[in-house]
Amino acid sequence: MSGDDGIPPQAEETDVGPGQLYAPFLLMEGVLDKLKLLNYDKEFIRELKMKPLNRHYFVIATNPGEQFFMFTSVAAWLIRKAGGKFEQPQEFDDPNAAIASILDFIRKIGMNIDFPPNRLKPGCGQHVVLVLDQLAEEALKATKFKWNKPEPKPEVTEDDTVEEDDSELLLERVEEEMAAVFSDDEDDNLLNVDDLRTIPGVDMNNLESQKPEEILESTTTSEDWQLELERVLPQLKVTVKSDSRDWRSHLQQMHTQHDGIKESLSSAKIRLDKLFTDTTQIMDKIRSREKFLNSQLDPILVEYRTVQAELARVSEQYQEVNGGVTERQRVLSLVTEELDAVKQEMEERGSSMTDGTPLVNIKRAVGRMKSEIIAMNVQIGVLEHSLLQARLRDKSILQQDMNSNSYLTV
Repeated sequence: MSGDDGIPPQAEETDVGPGQLYAPFLLMEGVLDKLKLLNYDKEFIRELKMKPLNRHYFVIATNPGEQFFMFTSVAAWLIRKAGGKFEQPQEFDDPNAAIASILDFIRKIGMNIDFPPNRLKPGCGQHVVLVLDQLAEEALKATKFKWNKPEPKPEVTEDDTVEEDDSELLLERVEEEMAAVFSDDEDDNLLNVDDLRTIPGVDMNNLESQKPEEILESTTTSEDWQLELERVLPQLKVTVKSDSRDWRSHLQQMHTQHDGIKESLSSAKIRLDKLFTDTTQIMDKIRSREKFLNSQLDPILVEYRTVQAELARVSEQYQEVNGGVTERQRVLSLVTEELDAVKQEMEERGSSMTDGTPLVNIKRAVGRMKSEIIAMNVQIGVLEHSLLQARLRDKSILQQDMNSNSYLTV
């Protein structure tokens, strides 16, 4: 259900019109009218000592626990009115079992249920009102109630101008007139016989002479009096206007409220006494169970305290040992780093030792050197040959020169 702003929980559905969202309010009012036709004021509220429902009780979420209990109570009462068997639920009954029983009866009467049962657990909402409406309708059928067509009253045309009736007096005017009659100054306003003597122009002897010699007797019969009374009676009607400031209305309200309080107190006292008795019994059970649990848990509590002390001692030792472990962990990390460096160097050397690439390079270099040595030997041989040829040529030239010189000398 809703929220606090009064909007029903069906407002979450966006595929319906805005007027459809407030249909549960109208349906709830119809359910309340059907409950009144089933005389739920006496048979449900007074006999079962329940709280009266308002027009939107099962539409707006106020107290889920109370609303669910009231829903199951009303549903159980309607099922019994419809001829079914359903015991009056209690506040601590299993909600799933109560909902299952209600839905079973609804299926028996032929209603199609197209919503999950957990929609009824909050005790309010569209589905709760729909279930109550179907149960109320079935109860009306069981009581042989029939809906008749409304018969409109004949319209009476009244004149727009209503004559004021001077015979209808307000209560205030009547009180004012009565106060004026019985006021303290009435003695001053009375006309005494002696005062007539002092009025100028009044002849007392003439007044004495005008007195009748015999007692006057009325000739009107009782029938004439009755006719005259019937004629004048409508004009003697006094309309008392109710005033909220009048002490009589306050007194009447006090008496009404006093009677209501007495009636409510008589019903509430029984429920309060029952609640007090149940609460006392529950408290006694709780105390007895508490004592039993304490007696059962005393050895466990002693053992727990011992183990807790041992845990504190071991924790202290652990804190002491933990300092040395931290230092050793630091040294271990340093040694681990050095070991990783040595392992990496060994891996590099091992890979270089098993690798044949340097040997191949050396062989290639040796071959290249041999080829270069051969080329150099050839060049040396060529140079030596060239040098030998030059020496021989020089020698031959020298011999020729020597021979020519000796020839000249001879």
